[in-house]
Amino acid sequence: MRKLATVAMAAGLFLGGMGVAVADAWHYPERLETTGAWLSDWSYTWEPRGRNHGGFHFKGDLIDRNHRDGHNVYVQARVEGYSWNRFNGVQMKTVRLDKIVYDGAAQYTSTADIRVCRDRGSLRPDNCSFTKPFKRR
Repeated sequence: MRKLATVAMAAGLFLGGMGVAVADAWHYPERLETTGAWLSDWSYTWEPRGRNHGGFHFKGDLIDRNHRDGHNVYVQARVEGYSWNRFNGVQMKTVRLDKIVYDGAAQYTSTADIRVCRDRGSLRPDNCSFTKPFKRR
C-alpha cells in the first residue's frame, strides 16, 4: 500500500512539474520593426504567480538600423492599463534587453503590449511599430 502511494505521489509531482514547464515556455514571435529600429531575435514568457510578480518577461536584441540619422531607439512595454515603460537602446549599436514588466498590485499579469520606436527628437514625433498585444492563456 505504501509503495502504491509513493508511486502515485511521484507521478503527481512529475505531471505537476510538466504543467509548470509548459507555463514557463518561451515564445518566439516575429521581429518588431519600424524605420531605423528593430527588436530582433526576441522572445517572451509569462512569469508564474509568485515569481517576478507574475510579469511579462521579454528579451531580445534592440538594433539601431540607421547609423547616419543620429537618432536613438527604444522599446516600450506596458501591462493591463498602466503607462508605457521605456527601455532605451544606444545609437549605432545593438543592445541586448532582458526585462520584466508587471503590475505591482496584482499576483500576475494577464495582458501586455510591446512596440519598438525610433526617437526623432523633440520637434518631430517618434515613429513606432504597430503595438503588439499579448494575453496570458
